[in-house]
Amino acid sequence: MSLEPDTTDPLIAKAVELRRIFDRDAVERDRRGGRPTEQIRLLKESGLPSAQIPRRYGGQGASWLSILRIVREFARTDGSLAHLFGYHHLPLNLVLFRGSEAQKDKWLRSSAAANLVWGNSGNAMSKTSSGRRVEGGWVVNGSRPFSSGSHIADYIQLSWENPEGERLTAAVPADREGIVIEDDWDGIGQRQTGSGTVSFHDVAILDDELIGSPSLPLTPYASLTSLLQQSVLLNVFVGSAQGALETGRDYTKTFSRPWIYSGVEKHTDDPWIKRQYGELYIKTLAAAELADKAARSLDEAFDQGPGLTHHDRGAAAIDIATANIYAGEVGLAASSEIFEVMGARAATNGNGFDRFWRNVRTHSLHNPAEYKKRTIGSWLLNGEFPVPAIYR
Repeated sequence: MSLEPDTTDPLIAKAVELRRIFDRDAVERDRRGGRPTEQIRLLKESGLPSAQIPRRYGGQGASWLSILRIVREFARTDGSLAHLFGYHHLPLNLVLFRGSEAQKDKWLRSSAAANLVWGNSGNAMSKTSSGRRVEGGWVVNGSRPFSSGSHIADYIQLSWENPEGERLTAAVPADREGIVIEDDWDGIGQRQTGSGTVSFHDVAILDDELIGSPSLPLTPYASLTSLLQQSVLLNVFVGSAQGALETGRDYTKTFSRPWIYSGVEKHTDDPWIKRQYGELYIKTLAAAELADKAARSLDEAFDQGPGLTHHDRGAAAIDIATANIYAGEVGLAASSEIFEVMGARAATNGNGFDRFWRNVRTHSLHNPAEYKKRTIGSWLLNGEFPVPAIYR
């Protein structure tokens, strides 16, 4: 298939090797849920968690195009690991966007040296944790839902509200006393992402662990975190579509039987089957092209650093929103329609083909396509770029 990854990029070549290992037990792990401990160990050994960290901090300075193609590659078999790898970059780059020079030097260097993995427990939509000021820092209590990656993280980004209702964020070691990973994630998809609840019981936060300040304005550069999140999700969608199409094709060629009224001896000779696969291939290829275009736009915005303008940030946001919408639609279509062309025997738990649809469906609900389409329409009609905010 021409949807195959570009392994001339050594980072992608490593991702392909890992994906083949992940594929061996992807169905069983998806069924089991929990923590992909061994897979995270292999990921860290590969050096991929530090690939995007700038060279001045000891990383490889990889492009977002490479990083997001890795996300896509993992999603071809395991949406959870794709999600965890991609989301690891959100708190890591929050340090780059908003941290002090001392924080960047400390945390990015240590992450690069040890290939540390970052998770988050700072869901901005849920104000369910609070902190009280003490000498030298804060004491945090409460909880935060949708804490993706917290269960396998070395460092956790966590958030809380102060008495004035302002949101504060810090980075702390995941084994900090008082942090409890509840392991209560019960989603129909993304079952090994640990996207459940983390609770805080008198967690001590030092002043030098705070990242930025609520009094600082949100600059176009600092707001790139939202576009990173959307970029990860859209590549999970594209990779899931590619994986569904590939596994569906292989099953169809090997196991599917022609329908009794088709008039053909081989299922792959049925014009209906040929047309259906042709359509899915075209859509999936187009989604991958849009994803790459969006990744290149993200690279262009990211490379401008703190001088990024509202216009250039907005242009990247439109490209990413466009790719996100189409990727979600194609991911849902491919992961569902392959069952029609594989046949009834494919719809078993043992095959695990349903994981592609469940993963895409779970993530696509985080960000309704309707509102992204309106954002794109406003830009097209009125030249208005989206105001930087959560999910845009």
